[in-house]
Amino acid sequence: MSLGIIPLDQLVKVREAYQKGLLPQDVYDAITERFELVIAGIARIEKASGAKYPISYVEPSAILTSGSDMSFQYGILFARTIPVLFEEKFQVVIQISAPLVAFGLKGTIHAILAHEFLHYVELIRKISKMELLSDEISSNLFENTYADSTRLFEPRAVFSDQTLLTHITKKFPTGFKDYKLEDKTEKLWISKQLPVTNVALDSNTVKLSAESLSKVTLDPELLQKIKEYEERESKLRKKKLY
Repeated sequence: MSLGIIPLDQLVKVREAYQKGLLPQDVYDAITERFELVIAGIARIEKASGAKYPISYVEPSAILTSGSDMSFQYGILFARTIPVLFEEKFQVVIQISAPLVAFGLKGTIHAILAHEFLHYVELIRKISKMELLSDEISSNLFENTYADSTRLFEPRAVFSDQTLLTHITKKFPTGFKDYKLEDKTEKLWISKQLPVTNVALDSNTVKLSAESLSKVTLDPELLQKIKEYEERESKLRKKKLY
Protein backbone atom coordinates (compact mmCIF):
# COMPACT_ATOMS: atom_id res chain seq x y z
CA MET A 1 0.00 0.00 0.00
CA SER A 2 1.09 3.59 -0.37
CA LEU A 3 0.25 6.33 2.10
CA GLY A 4 2.03 8.91 -0.01
CA ILE A 5 4.06 11.48 1.84
CA ILE A 6 3.95 10.70 5.56
CA PRO A 7 2.97 13.77 7.60
CA LEU A 8 5.47 15.00 10.18
CA ASP A 9 2.62 16.72 12.03
CA GLN A 10 1.00 13.77 13.79
CA LEU A 11 -2.41 15.51 14.07
CA VAL A 12 -2.60 17.00 10.58
CA LYS A 13 -5.22 14.50 9.36
CA VAL A 14 -7.32 15.07 12.48
CA ARG A 15 -7.34 18.83 11.86
CA GLU A 16 -8.25 18.29 8.21
CA ALA A 17 -11.17 16.04 9.19
CA TYR A 18 -12.37 18.64 11.73
CA GLN A 19 -12.16 21.46 9.17
CA LYS A 20 -14.21 19.38 6.73
CA GLY A 21 -16.90 18.93 9.38
CA LEU A 22 -16.26 15.19 9.74
CA LEU A 23 -15.43 15.46 13.46
CA PRO A 24 -17.61 17.35 15.97
CA GLN A 25 -16.04 19.93 18.28
CA ASP A 26 -16.14 17.79 21.44
CA VAL A 27 -14.44 14.81 19.76
CA TYR A 28 -11.82 17.04 18.12
CA ASP A 29 -11.10 18.70 21.49
CA ALA A 30 -10.78 15.29 23.20
CA ILE A 31 -8.28 14.05 20.60
CA THR A 32 -6.11 17.19 20.63
CA GLU A 33 -6.15 17.53 24.43
CA ARG A 34 -5.42 13.84 25.11
CA PHE A 35 -2.74 13.55 22.42
CA GLU A 36 -0.21 14.43 25.12
CA LEU A 37 -0.73 10.85 26.40
CA VAL A 38 0.56 9.58 23.05
CA ILE A 39 3.56 11.92 23.15
CA ALA A 40 4.35 10.78 26.71
CA GLY A 41 3.93 7.14 25.68
CA ILE A 42 6.34 7.44 22.77
CA ALA A 43 8.92 9.17 24.98
CA ARG A 44 8.47 6.44 27.59
CA ILE A 45 8.96 3.66 25.02
CA GLU A 46 12.06 5.32 23.60
CA LYS A 47 13.56 5.59 27.08
CA ALA A 48 12.62 2.02 28.02
CA SER A 49 13.89 0.50 24.76
CA GLY A 50 16.85 2.74 23.99
CA ALA A 51 15.60 3.08 20.40
CA LYS A 52 13.73 5.72 18.44
CA TYR A 53 10.02 5.24 17.80
CA PRO A 54 9.05 5.08 14.12
CA ILE A 55 7.01 7.75 12.32
CA SER A 56 3.45 7.85 13.65
CA TYR A 57 0.27 9.80 13.07
CA VAL A 58 -3.36 9.82 14.21
CA GLU A 59 -5.90 8.50 11.71
CA PRO A 60 -9.20 10.42 12.23
CA SER A 61 -11.38 7.33 11.99
CA ALA A 62 -12.25 4.07 13.69
CA ILE A 63 -10.38 1.27 11.91
CA LEU A 64 -12.56 -1.80 11.44
CA THR A 65 -11.38 -5.09 10.05
CA SER A 66 -13.03 -8.22 8.77
CA GLY A 67 -11.95 -11.34 6.93
CA SER A 68 -12.47 -12.04 3.27
CA ASP A 69 -15.52 -14.23 3.93
CA MET A 70 -17.77 -11.13 3.96
CA SER A 71 -19.09 -12.02 7.41
CA PHE A 72 -20.85 -9.37 9.47
CA GLN A 73 -18.37 -9.75 12.31
CA TYR A 74 -15.62 -7.17 12.60
CA GLY A 75 -12.84 -6.21 14.94
CA ILE A 76 -11.63 -2.78 15.99
CA LEU A 77 -7.97 -2.00 15.39
CA PHE A 78 -6.67 0.75 17.65
CA ALA A 79 -3.28 1.00 15.95
CA ARG A 80 -1.49 -0.54 12.99
CA THR A 81 2.13 -1.03 12.00
CA ILE A 82 2.22 -0.37 8.27
CA PRO A 83 5.17 -1.11 5.98
CA VAL A 84 5.20 1.46 3.17
CA LEU A 85 6.97 1.58 -0.16
CA PHE A 86 6.88 5.10 -1.57
CA GLU A 87 9.01 6.17 -4.54
CA GLU A 88 11.29 3.17 -3.95
CA LYS A 89 11.83 4.16 -0.33
CA PHE A 90 10.89 1.82 2.51
CA GLN A 91 9.33 3.24 5.66
CA VAL A 92 7.45 1.88 8.64
CA VAL A 93 4.55 3.96 9.90
CA ILE A 94 2.49 3.54 13.07
CA GLN A 95 -1.11 4.51 12.40
CA ILE A 96 -2.91 5.40 15.65
CA SER A 97 -6.71 5.42 15.54
CA ALA A 98 -8.49 8.54 16.82
CA PRO A 99 -10.84 6.58 19.14
CA LEU A 100 -7.82 5.23 21.03
CA VAL A 101 -6.60 8.78 21.66
CA ALA A 102 -10.08 10.10 22.48
CA PHE A 103 -11.24 7.29 24.79
CA GLY A 104 -8.25 5.15 25.85
CA LEU A 105 -6.82 5.14 29.36
CA LYS A 106 -3.17 6.13 29.72
CA GLY A 107 -2.05 2.54 30.42
CA THR A 108 -3.97 1.22 27.42
CA ILE A 109 -2.55 3.84 25.06
CA HIS A 110 1.00 3.15 26.22
CA ALA A 111 0.52 -0.64 26.00
CA ILE A 112 -0.77 -0.44 22.42
CA LEU A 113 2.02 1.93 21.36
CA ALA A 114 4.55 -0.45 22.93
CA HIS A 115 2.98 -3.43 21.17
CA GLU A 116 3.26 -1.67 17.82
CA PHE A 117 6.90 -0.91 18.59
CA LEU A 118 7.45 -4.66 19.03
CA HIS A 119 5.91 -5.20 15.58
CA TYR A 120 8.24 -2.55 14.20
CA VAL A 121 11.47 -4.05 15.56
CA GLU A 122 10.38 -7.55 14.50
CA LEU A 123 9.74 -6.30 10.97
CA ILE A 124 13.15 -4.61 10.81
CA ARG A 125 14.78 -7.74 12.24
CA LYS A 126 13.25 -9.90 9.50
CA ILE A 127 14.27 -7.50 6.76
CA SER A 128 17.83 -7.31 8.09
CA LYS A 129 18.08 -11.11 7.98
CA MET A 130 16.46 -11.24 4.52
CA GLU A 131 13.67 -13.41 5.94
CA LEU A 132 11.05 -11.50 3.94
CA LEU A 133 12.75 -12.07 0.60
CA SER A 134 10.15 -12.47 -2.18
CA ASP A 135 7.44 -12.72 0.46
CA GLU A 136 4.50 -10.46 1.09
CA ILE A 137 4.26 -8.36 4.18
CA SER A 138 0.61 -8.86 4.84
CA SER A 139 -1.63 -6.89 7.13
CA ASN A 140 -2.62 -10.30 8.42
CA LEU A 141 0.87 -10.67 9.87
CA PHE A 142 0.86 -7.33 11.62
CA GLU A 143 -2.72 -6.41 12.39
CA ASN A 144 -4.74 -9.52 13.11
CA THR A 145 -6.41 -8.15 16.26
CA TYR A 146 -3.09 -8.40 18.08
CA ALA A 147 -3.41 -12.19 18.51
CA ASP A 148 0.11 -12.51 17.20
CA SER A 149 2.37 -11.92 20.19
CA THR A 150 4.11 -15.27 19.72
CA ARG A 151 5.85 -13.80 16.69
CA LEU A 152 7.15 -10.78 18.56
CA PHE A 153 10.08 -10.16 20.85
CA GLU A 154 9.54 -10.97 24.50
CA PRO A 155 8.65 -7.50 25.91
CA ARG A 156 11.07 -7.96 28.83
CA ALA A 157 13.91 -8.27 26.33
CA VAL A 158 13.06 -4.86 24.86
CA PHE A 159 11.65 -2.65 27.64
CA SER A 160 13.23 -1.80 30.99
CA ASP A 161 10.11 -0.03 32.35
CA GLN A 162 8.36 -2.40 34.79
CA THR A 163 5.09 -0.45 34.85
CA LEU A 164 4.98 -0.45 31.06
CA LEU A 165 5.62 -4.20 31.05
CA THR A 166 2.69 -4.66 33.46
CA HIS A 167 0.40 -2.68 31.13
CA ILE A 168 1.47 -4.83 28.17
CA THR A 169 0.95 -8.08 30.11
CA LYS A 170 -2.53 -7.04 31.25
CA LYS A 171 -3.69 -5.81 27.84
CA PHE A 172 -2.12 -8.56 25.73
CA PRO A 173 -2.39 -11.87 27.61
CA THR A 174 -3.27 -13.82 24.43
CA GLY A 175 -4.67 -11.06 22.24
CA PHE A 176 -5.70 -7.47 22.85
CA LYS A 177 -8.90 -6.95 24.79
CA ASP A 178 -10.23 -3.79 26.40
CA TYR A 179 -14.01 -4.06 26.67
CA LYS A 180 -14.49 -0.52 28.01
CA LEU A 181 -12.52 1.03 25.16
CA GLU A 182 -14.31 -1.11 22.58
CA ASP A 183 -17.70 -0.22 24.11
CA LYS A 184 -16.92 3.51 24.05
CA THR A 185 -15.75 3.26 20.45
CA GLU A 186 -19.00 1.52 19.51
CA LYS A 187 -21.28 3.97 21.34
CA LEU A 188 -19.43 7.27 21.01
CA TRP A 189 -17.89 6.85 17.57
CA ILE A 190 -19.33 4.13 15.32
CA SER A 191 -22.97 4.57 16.43
CA LYS A 192 -22.69 8.33 15.91
CA GLN A 193 -21.57 7.66 12.33
CA LEU A 194 -18.19 9.30 12.73
CA PRO A 195 -15.54 8.37 10.13
CA VAL A 196 -14.79 4.67 9.76
CA THR A 197 -12.05 2.96 7.73
CA ASN A 198 -12.66 -0.64 6.72
CA VAL A 199 -9.58 -2.82 6.25
CA ALA A 200 -9.69 -6.32 4.81
CA LEU A 201 -6.95 -8.26 6.55
CA ASP A 202 -5.95 -10.17 3.44
CA SER A 203 -5.99 -7.29 0.95
CA ASN A 204 -3.63 -4.73 2.48
CA THR A 205 -0.25 -6.07 1.40
CA VAL A 206 3.15 -4.75 0.46
CA LYS A 207 5.34 -6.91 -1.74
CA LEU A 208 9.07 -6.74 -1.14
CA SER A 209 11.03 -8.25 -4.00
CA ALA A 210 14.72 -9.07 -3.86
CA GLU A 211 15.37 -5.86 -5.78
CA SER A 212 13.30 -3.81 -3.31
CA LEU A 213 15.08 -5.35 -0.35
CA SER A 214 18.46 -4.58 -1.85
CA LYS A 215 17.55 -0.88 -1.81
CA VAL A 216 16.39 -0.83 1.82
CA THR A 217 18.72 1.11 4.09
CA LEU A 218 18.43 0.25 7.78
CA ASP A 219 19.62 2.31 10.72
CA PRO A 220 22.81 0.65 12.08
CA GLU A 221 22.04 1.87 15.61
CA LEU A 222 18.62 0.20 15.49
CA LEU A 223 20.17 -3.02 14.17
CA GLN A 224 22.62 -2.97 17.09
CA LYS A 225 19.71 -2.53 19.50
CA ILE A 226 17.83 -5.43 17.90
CA LYS A 227 20.93 -7.59 18.39
CA GLU A 228 20.87 -6.63 22.09
CA TYR A 229 17.17 -7.55 22.30
CA GLU A 230 17.94 -10.94 20.74
CA GLU A 231 20.71 -11.59 23.27
CA ARG A 232 18.44 -10.63 26.19
CA GLU A 233 15.64 -12.79 24.83
CA SER A 234 18.02 -15.74 24.54
CA LYS A 235 19.02 -15.31 28.19
CA LEU A 236 15.36 -15.12 29.26
CA ARG A 237 14.61 -18.37 27.43
CA LYS A 238 17.55 -20.10 29.08
CA LYS A 239 16.27 -18.99 32.49
CA LYS A 240 12.88 -20.54 31.68
CA LEU A 241 14.54 -23.83 30.72
CA TYR A 242 16.59 -24.08 33.89
